[in-house]
Amino acid sequence: MISKLAFIHPDAKIGKDVIIEPFAYLAGNVVIGDETWVGPNSTILEGARIGKKCKIFPSSVVSGIPQDLKFRGEETTAEIGDNTTIREGVTVNRGTAAVGKTIVGNNCLLMAYSHIGHDCAIGNYVIIGNATSMAGEVKVDDFAIISGGTLVHQFTRVGAHVMIGGGSKIRTDVPPFIKADRDPLSYMGLNSVGLTRRGFEKERIDEIHNIYRVIYQKGFNITQALDEVEKEFKPSPDRDYILKFIRTSERGIIRAR
Repeated sequence: MISKLAFIHPDAKIGKDVIIEPFAYLAGNVVIGDETWVGPNSTILEGARIGKKCKIFPSSVVSGIPQDLKFRGEETTAEIGDNTTIREGVTVNRGTAAVGKTIVGNNCLLMAYSHIGHDCAIGNYVIIGNATSMAGEVKVDDFAIISGGTLVHQFTRVGAHVMIGGGSKIRTDVPPFIKADRDPLSYMGLNSVGLTRRGFEKERIDEIHNIYRVIYQKGFNITQALDEVEKEFKPSPDRDYILKFIRTSERGIIRAR
């Protein structure tokens, strides 16, 4: 199950039924969960914490030191959740003193040549498209899809169940449940197809859609729109998540097309 042609530091901790292919490199202070596959020529560096049943494809690098000039060699981690797939050439940098760790959740797919910068926090069931580059301290909530070739500015946040069009530039926060595309990145309507696939009932989707009509289509400024949403719609997990997301946004949210 572990090739003699792989390099494995004696301090690395390897779970049960792990497969490590030829020419893989595992440094010390590395933990690999049960039933994970580490492909040939992949590199797992100090501070990596890989979950169970992950797939690490060739030429990927997990837990490389941050591309941050403030980094001073502090002990930090890059943590990959269970059942996550890291395709060819992906790079996931470990954290800095700012946060201490980079996190990729469970059941994620990081497509080929994508980059996850230091101190990012990626939720569960997230898909990051080919060659998407994510700067430091970005947050992506559960079930978001960021299509290929997208550039993500540091400190931005992408809400849950969002669909980002390919080749986008994310400079400001993207609220949950929506589609976003064009340049500059703009609100393109509700991600109704994605929500339906994930079991959202029609009434629930309609209410979310009506909330965003108030935010984006009624001519209010953001403060007025959120106050109107709070008055017009009863409290619910979806309504409250949208309100909290926008009110706590530090970079502001994308605008309508």
